[in-house]
Formats: sequence, structure tokens, C-alpha cells
Amino acid sequence: MAEYKAIHGFTVQNRTSDPLASGVPGATWASGGTMNTGRTELASSKNGTQSATITFGGFPPAPNRRALTELYNGTGWTEVGDLNTGRSSMAGTGTATAALATGGGIAPGPPNNTNINESWNGASWTEVGDLNTTRRELDGCGVTTAALAIGGAVGPPLLAVVENFNGASWTEVGDLNTARANLGASGTSTAAIAFGGNGPNSQVELWNGSSWTETTEINTARTGKGNAGPVNTDVLLFGGNNDPGALANTEYWDGSSWAEVADLPSAKTGLAGSGSFTAALAFGGSPALATTEEWNAAGPTDSIINTGQVFYRSDTGDMKVTLNVLGTGAWATGGNLNQGRYALMSTGGATGQTAALVFGGYKPSSPPANDEHAVTEQYNGSSWTEIADLNTAKAGGAGFGTTTAAVAAGGGVATPIVDLVESWNGVSWTEVAEITTARAELAGCGLSGTAGIIFAGKSPDKALTEVWNGAGWTEVGDLNTARSNCGGAGSSTAALAIGGAPGQKVQVESWNGTAWTEITELNAARSDVAGTGSGNSGNLAVGGSAPSIVASTENWNGSSWTEVGDLSVVKFAFAQGSGTNTDALLAGGATPGGSPTGEVTTEEWTVPSTVTNTTITD
Repeated sequence: MAEYKAIHGFTVQNRTSDPLASGVPGATWASGGTMNTGRTELASSKNGTQSATITFGGFPPAPNRRALTELYNGTGWTEVGDLNTGRSSMAGTGTATAALATGGGIAPGPPNNTNINESWNGASWTEVGDLNTTRRELDGCGVTTAALAIGGAVGPPLLAVVENFNGASWTEVGDLNTARANLGASGTSTAAIAFGGNGPNSQVELWNGSSWTETTEINTARTGKGNAGPVNTDVLLFGGNNDPGALANTEYWDGSSWAEVADLPSAKTGLAGSGSFTAALAFGGSPALATTEEWNAAGPTDSIINTGQVFYRSDTGDMKVTLNVLGTGAWATGGNLNQGRYALMSTGGATGQTAALVFGGYKPSSPPANDEHAVTEQYNGSSWTEIADLNTAKAGGAGFGTTTAAVAAGGGVATPIVDLVESWNGVSWTEVAEITTARAELAGCGLSGTAGIIFAGKSPDKALTEVWNGAGWTEVGDLNTARSNCGGAGSSTAALAIGGAPGQKVQVESWNGTAWTEITELNAARSDVAGTGSGNSGNLAVGGSAPSIVASTENWNGSSWTEVGDLSVVKFAFAQGSGTNTDALLAGGATPGGSPTGEVTTEEWTVPSTVTNTTITD
């Protein structure tokens, strides 16, 4: 008799606790030890850990500010040596054994701000070099011998001032681009990040040791937040206030973008934080909270990272299974194309939002002769870069492949329809074997530059299908319904032909490598639609003309179409979408009424995913 492991590839594990999902997206907050004294506008050794962190200062009671310092050991807080000067709204940096408490307010009102700086040695505080600029509501990052003090306020006004500490004294360095207070900061004295602040503010700036550069904004503007992360490429921010309400939102910065992850158990503002993006602490907050929350993201050795994994909880007697629960998908704006256009071609495939190529397309809304693009652009997950042009400018052709091996087939050059084909090797385009029948407004798909399929097109509307083997084209089984301007998704052996013209079609056909079969129709008839997906299940049909331009998105699960989140802008005639039904990208296109240069906008589709441990019941 076969063993369970032989059939399913894994054994049933015996565990005494539920495993966590690996990585930041699967991390969660849990309750930690309670502080001895609840307070808000406190500071901390932000580079500390879950088992060794100090917090200091804060209030109430008003008008006095607290000098109290507490040490966290992983389970509880212990009172240790007080600050020499009680205060709130100061910057905290360093670790549990070597920290700085910088600036702050010693009582309400601008006259009661301070420039005092104290250094902690693990047992007591000592006053060291004072700030050059007195202020409160600043933040900082770094260590006791190399730290930054960033922004702040004196009453008003808000400040953009940044100072660098060398262990003995402070020196003014490059100002922030935007003055602000109650902001967050992480990193080192030579590589830092500053985010949010009074407003509330969503702006983010990066420090390279000499100047600040604006970068991707946080998703939710906020002030009075907590944050953790000793480097500026991996940061966790949480809580805060978006005026008028406190927030529970948590966001993670991976060095290029912010992603919303698990919320705090309750909304908090005026809190402090410490630790890293995988193991953090959040504590205190308004009005005078003593609670502590612990953030944990599991590593591969203590997590179940493959869904469907079964384990046995020996302490409770439960049999459990790890399930991947998908949230509600939504479109968000990505980086703009350098050249606006529509009826462009793309690599499509399963690369999603991190690696895509678009090429060709029409420049205006009603193309006159010789007004096609030859431009090729590559997407890196946040922005587009122009690279080598096509040899022949064209629009309305079919594209497929990858960013290093792609094909552009057919299309229109001025008025004539062409049979031209070009192959991309990651550096330049080369003309290769022509398609058997010249046509435009066709569709195509394929996961490499040596295996693809093209179908449909005009004029007149065609059912013709051809496959590419890297060297030449072969005619194969025709579509059941001749059409043009349809969407394509999949590979040379498993594809979908979606909608199309003339008129607007609801018909969808599935390719199995040999023949086309009509399958479940779209909910809404449309042409000039974009398709995404690497096979003939797990696909999206997006936008198009039906007969007015639409923003609707439909998801194909292999048996039926379901309407899901709309585009933020109604569009049609974009390139074939890149990615899948959970991670997709669309670029360019045209909007109702047209644009004189075509659309530059990019849309990114994301479906959040949460791994949960579910008890198996009868």
C-alpha cells in the first residue's frame, strides 16, 4: 500500500503551535507585556530587538514630561535609570545598551522646547552634545556615534533641518525637501528614509549621506506613527493619525514600494516602535496606553509555505491544513510610459508587475499616415525605460515572449497591413520569418521568444491561427468565429481568444495545442479588450469597447467568468496584459474621446493573499 507521503509529497507534521506564513505579507501582531506606566509621545531605542528595547519619556501627566525609562526583555517591562530631563516628542535612536534621546518638549508651548541630547550606556543617561536647533516632534535614526536628527517643529513653524551627530557634536547637513514634524525615520546616518508627518503627510524622502530625494509615497498619509527597521530598505510603519482619527494600518517598505500588511489589533497614535521588519514592537500611544504589540514574520524553518500542507496539533488534538485565502483584487496606478500610445504590443506572459516589455502602437487618437511608434519600453516594477526601437514602426500587431526574448508579428505600417515579424534578443530587434498572412488587429500570446501563437486579425476579419517555433510559422486549426480586436492570453499550447469585433463579441474560445473550443461567454460583450494569464485558466479580461468604453474586469477560473474590480479609468486598445489573475499589468491604451498622444498610464492589478491555518472538521 502506498504511503501518504508518496501520494502527496509530504508527511503529516506533528506540531505544538500553528505555523506562521513566511515573510512580511504573512506576518501578524500579537499582544506582548504591558508597560509599567502608560504614556504617549514617548521615544525608544529603535534599533532594539523584541528581547532588548528601551523606551523613555512621554506624558501625561501634563504639564510635566516624564523622565521614566523602561526596558523590555521579550516578556515584560522593567523600570531602569531615568532621563536627566523629562520630556516628550523627542527623537530616539540606538539600542537597548547604547541609545540617544534628542530634543523634545519639556512642557506645552514653543518656549518649552529643548535642544538637550542624552546618551544611554545601558545603566544611566549622560548629557552630551546639544542640538544646534531647538525643537520637538522630530525623529532620528542611527547609532550613538553616527545619528541623524530630522525635521521637527518649534511651534509653528515646521522645520526641514537635519543634523548629523558624530558621537560628540551635531553638524547641520542637507535639509529635507519638505519641512515637517511628527514624522517617522529609519536607517543610518548615511542611508536614511523619512516618511509622513504633520498634514497629515504621505511624502517619503531618501537620504544618501549628502542630500534628500523624494521617492514613492506611503499609502495612507499619517502623523504620530510608530516605526521599526534599522536600514532604509526594509521598514515597517504602523499606527498614527490621519486627522481626525487614529490608524491601525501597517505598511512595509521593501526599498522601492510600500505595501499594506496586517493591521494593529487597535488604532493607535502617538506610539513608539522598535525592532526589524520581521520582528518588531509597538508600544504606548494616546491617551496614555501601556499596551505592547509584537510583530512576527516566520522564516522558512518555522513556517508552512506551501498551501495544502497538513499538520497535527498534538497539544489540542486538532488536524489542520494551511490554506491560501485570496482577498479582493484592485487596480492601482503604476509608473507612466515615456510615450503615450494605443494599439501597442507587449510580451504578456506571467511576469506580472516586475518585468514587462511594450513596443509599437499608434501615437494619436485617429492615426494619419506614418504615425506609428517604433519605441520599445521596459518596466522594472516601478518605472518604464526606453530601450532599442523596432526596425519598422507599427501598431495593432501581436506580441509575446519575455523581456529578453520577444516577438512582434504583423500589424499596420501607415495604411498598409504587413506580414513583418521582428525578434528581440534583450538588446535589439531583428527581422525574421514573416507570418503566412499579413494582418492587423490580431492577438497573440506565448511564454518565450521561441514558442508563441497568433490568431484572428483583419482585413477582412479572420479565424486564421499560426504558431511560432523560433524559426518559422505554421498554420494550425482556425478559430470557430472569425474576428479581430480580440484579447489573447496564455501560451502556444493553452490559450484564450477573448471577445473581439465586428461589433462587440461575448464569445471566448480555448486552445489546447491542437484545436479551438468555444467555452463560457463573457458577462459583457467587448472588443479591444486586454487579456492576462499564462494558460487557459486563471485569466483576466480587462476594459475594452462594449459599445461604449468600459472599465470592467472579469476573472476566468477555468469554468466561468466573474466580474471583479474595475479599472480606475475606462480604457481600451491597450497591450496584452502581463501577469496572471492575481498579479497583472496593463500599459497605454486610449480613453473615450481619445488623447492626442495616447495614454501613458499603467495599471497594476493585485489580489492580496493570506495564508491561514484551518482546523479540519467532520
